[in-house]
Parts: sequence; C-alpha cells; structure tokens
Amino acid sequence: MQTEELRHLAWLLGVAVAVTAAATAMVTPLLARSSIRRRFVAVAALAVLGSLLNLAVLVHTMAVSGDDATLIAILLLYSACAGIGAGLALARASSAAIGRLVGTARSLADGDLGSRTGRLDAGPELDALAGALDEMAERLQTSIALERAGEAKRRDLITAVSHDLRTPLASLQAMVEAVDEGIVDDPPTLSRYIAEMRHSVGSLSLLIDDLFELVQLDAGVVEAESQRARLEDVLRSALAVCQAQVTEKGLVLHATVDNAGDLPCSPRLVRVFQNLLQNAIRHTPADGTISVTARREADAVRLVVADSGEGIEQEHLQQVFDPFWRGDTSRAGPGSGLGLALAKRIVEALGGEIDVRSTPDVGSAFSVVLPVRSADGPVPS
Repeated sequence: MQTEELRHLAWLLGVAVAVTAAATAMVTPLLARSSIRRRFVAVAALAVLGSLLNLAVLVHTMAVSGDDATLIAILLLYSACAGIGAGLALARASSAAIGRLVGTARSLADGDLGSRTGRLDAGPELDALAGALDEMAERLQTSIALERAGEAKRRDLITAVSHDLRTPLASLQAMVEAVDEGIVDDPPTLSRYIAEMRHSVGSLSLLIDDLFELVQLDAGVVEAESQRARLEDVLRSALAVCQAQVTEKGLVLHATVDNAGDLPCSPRLVRVFQNLLQNAIRHTPADGTISVTARREADAVRLVVADSGEGIEQEHLQQVFDPFWRGDTSRAGPGSGLGLALAKRIVEALGGEIDVRSTPDVGSAFSVVLPVRSADGPVPS
C-alpha cells in the first residue's frame, strides 16, 4: 500500500512538472517583452499559482485534509503577497539602475563625453556593466582628446609650413620675374639676385628635408638600427659642421667629453648635437660662449649644450620643442623651425629625455639623457 501511494505521488509530481514546464514555455515569450517589474511580479505569481494548484490536487486526492488545506492556502496567499512585494522592490531598484545606464549612454551619444554612471549598488552584474560603460567612456574621451590635439597640431603644422614656404617662394618669384622681364640686367645686381635665389632654394631644401625626416622618423625604426659610433666621434662631426658659423659670429666654443668618449651611440645623435648647436649659435650674440659637455652617470649619459645667449621666458619653455615655434612673432628667423622638434623626436626614439633650462638675458642649457646600452660593446676607433 505504501509503495502504491509513492507511485501515485510520483505520477502527480510528474504531471505537475509537465504542466509547469508547459506554462513556463508559454509565458516566457510574453515576459521577454515585458518590463523587469512585470517579470518579477509574474515569477512570484506563477510560483504561488503552481503551489495552489498542487494543493488543490493534494486535497482532491485526500492527501491533505480540508482544514489543513485552508491553512496552507492562507499561507500561500501571504507568500504570494510577500513575493510580489519583494519583486516590486527589487524591480524598482534594478529599473533605476538601468535607467542610469541608459541615461549615461544617451549622454555619451549626444557628445557629453564627461558623463559617467558611477557605482549603482544594484548587484554585481549591473555594477560590472556600469564599470565597463564608464571605462569605455573614459577611453573614448581620452582617445578623442588625443585625436583633437593631434588634429590641432596638424593644422598648426600645415599653417606654419605654408608660411615658411610662402616667404622664400615669393622672394624667388619676384626675383625670377625681375630677371625674366629685363627689369634687372646689370651684372652686380644679377649676381646679388642669384645669391639670394640660391639662399632661398637652400632654405626650401632644408625645410623640406627636415619636414620629411620629422614625419618619417619612427621609434621602431630607430631602435632596430644596429649601427653604432663612438660618442666622441659623433660630437666632433657635429662640431665640424657648425664650426664655420661659430667662427663667422665670433663665438667661443668649449667642448668637454669626460668619461663618455668611448661610449657607443646612434649616429643619429650627430643631428641632435648639430641642431642644438645651431640653435645656440643662432640665439647667442657675438663674442658669446657656447659649451658642450658629455659625461656618464651610472647607466646613462648626459649631454649638455649651454649658451650665454638671450634666453627663453619661463612660459615659453614648453613650446621650444614644438615644430616651427620661434620666440619672435614674426617667424622670420633663419632655419627651418624644425631643429629642436627633430632633436626631441630622435632622443625620445632612442629611449632618452631632453629638456631645457633657461634664464632671460643669461642663457639656455639643453640637456639630453640617454640610456647606456651595455650590450652593444665598445666601438672600434
């Protein structure tokens, strides 16, 4: 008899499971299009309804007496009210959290890149979603800021290039037209025009070469270079290029290589030294002094080019390495305006740092710090 009752109970449970599965399959598509609040309420209501149906079956099979059934039904109804209330409370908190997520997403879509969701305290899943959204917004804001800064620099670069190209081109055009139209035909004037045209062509060539190198210079390419030279030889090459300018202007030049002469370095440092020296020569008055020093410090080498020139105002120190920046607003000084920008790009590509210290009417000192690659070994003389 007991076995028969167990079989009967198992059959009833099987029917209940089948009915529950069928009801769930029917209700799920409807709930998928409903709000979170309705889903919570529906789940609580269906659970209690299933319990009441099971209770009715138990009463029908006389497994539960009528008095007990009434008491159980009252308890189930109370559970239904409690479940629906809890569902509404949870749905309200989740809906508010999702509303904040939607609001943040819409603000980002409208261009408010500073909008953030913050902590929701609505469960680990929604908190994780909020964190991911805020992280995405932060990265997006940084990326767009960098893009805008790059675009602004590109516009400034194009404007500066246009200005620096226009001046020598206009001069060339005027002189060529004067010669072509016969306005200038005497030999002395023609010789002067030819010299000025040669100077303008040289300025254009220097500007184009510097601009091309600045654009093409890539840190990966520089790091992959295997060619090395002695630091002292690199310094001598740069000094040799600038010696004529030093002599012509009557400057005093001191060069000191303490314990760093035999250190291996990139041949590109010739360009760095040359640009720093030419900058010092350009901004140092006649009879001024320029000093170049190189010394090893632990695992780095420090290179300093100092002058007794006009100096730089403190508010302009961060701009000296910008392409085409010059202290004067006329932008009429010699050079391409890319020397210091190229020096900075090369130094950073070599893994080093470059900075400047300056005092107006006293002078400036450009300092380059480069890591020493011990694995390179000595470079033969």
